[in-house]
Amino acid sequence: MAEATQTLDLARQGVAARISGQDDVTVRRDLPVDSAADVLFDLYLAAPRPAPVAVLVSGYPDPGFQAQLGCRFKDMASVQDWARMLAASGVAAVAVSATEPVTGLAAALAHLRRRGDALGVDAERIGLWACSGNAPTALGAFLDDPAVRCAALLYGYTLDLDGGQEVAEAAGRFFFATPAAGRGVDALPADRPLLLLRAGADAMPGLNVALDRLVAAALAADRPLTVINLPAAPHAFDLMDGHPRAATAIAQVLEFLRRGLTAPRR
Repeated sequence: MAEATQTLDLARQGVAARISGQDDVTVRRDLPVDSAADVLFDLYLAAPRPAPVAVLVSGYPDPGFQAQLGCRFKDMASVQDWARMLAASGVAAVAVSATEPVTGLAAALAHLRRRGDALGVDAERIGLWACSGNAPTALGAFLDDPAVRCAALLYGYTLDLDGGQEVAEAAGRFFFATPAAGRGVDALPADRPLLLLRAGADAMPGLNVALDRLVAAALAADRPLTVINLPAAPHAFDLMDGHPRAATAIAQVLEFLRRGLTAPRR
């Protein structure tokens, strides 16, 4: 993040799409996680309740994130917009703030399972949403936690396969967590759906190289994978006006999570 004005704009830039009802969502902010004093979350809810819930995942230590962007992950305008859209589409949303992203996410997931009834969410129907450098943390939880029903990763770093080092190199440069490092395509669940959204003109170093390699391997292994490809779309396309399919892709992500969290388990 080079200039202060640029980081401020990124913190304030909302999603360039809206859906009906997103302004009517109930929001409870800075709720504590009872087993971790450094983890807080915001909860976005609309009727009916209890609702399935998607956790919006950060892959960065929040103090560093705040130092770079001027706000916590969960306070970014884009995160709040996605959370409101999820809630308006029938899926409660939880955005987490934590000192350490991997353990913070684990603590938040455990808290939702313990306190789901009191919070108005269905603790048996939890999914994950993440983007960019946040995606590896979400992917790690998706691989390791069989109670996570589905995950949607947007223009995200993923796994290094077949000797690739693109994700590791980007993590060293941008300081995001990589809890799934060293895992192979065989770690992808055979019974839980994963969505990968690819921005065709993504200029983040190595991102699409690793993503394309994972897509090919996951399809060859016949994993339950949904791929959305946006030709000529840039990284963070959802924050920019102008791409003709942006609103459609956002709607597809919302529907994927809604279906994944309401369908009966196989």
